[in-house]
Amino acid sequence: MSRAGQDNPTETAGEEYTRRLQRLGGARWKRMLDVQAPYRWNLRRLHLGRTLDVGSGLGRNLANLDGNGVGVDHNPTSVAHSRAAGFEAYTVEEFLRSAHARPDAFDSLLAAHLLEHLPADEAHAVIASYLPFVRSGGTAVFITPQERGYRSDASHVRFVGFPEAAAACHELGLTVLRQYSFPFPRALGRVFTYNEFVTVARLP
Repeated sequence: MSRAGQDNPTETAGEEYTRRLQRLGGARWKRMLDVQAPYRWNLRRLHLGRTLDVGSGLGRNLANLDGNGVGVDHNPTSVAHSRAAGFEAYTVEEFLRSAHARPDAFDSLLAAHLLEHLPADEAHAVIASYLPFVRSGGTAVFITPQERGYRSDASHVRFVGFPEAAAACHELGLTVLRQYSFPFPRALGRVFTYNEFVTVARLP
């Protein structure tokens, strides 16, 4: 998953990307308004159980999973930040050596704001490598940005809307259960940075 260019802001593996996420997430207005509240509610209402958060970044969704998640990320600086915040997170290599890397260890897989950072074939390979750790009949959730959010990050390499996410599920052998726009209707994705596509699928 790692790429070259550790201090290039268009890359996701280096310290600069972690610092960018910290700056964005640490904005005073975001802390005062608890902007994560609706996203936290959205994740918890899915009842994901024990969740493997692939591409966990700074641990935002690990926090929203209320202690019932394990994160894995290719950026060691982001992993260190997550651990400092009290979350359980690993680099890819660490995770594969951990006790968590065993069949059926998780009820769900979450890939939030991951697919848009990778070409389709790489995204497929990454997700496929983690699915064996999720139980049969478990859940996979894919969250990707809509138009305004997609344009907001230079490290995004492809737009992943409902059709692209559904195609990825089909290729991975997953059954799409539901697709919806959150937190606002789909039309607002062109103007609101944090509107998201959510795809919920079931493992065979």
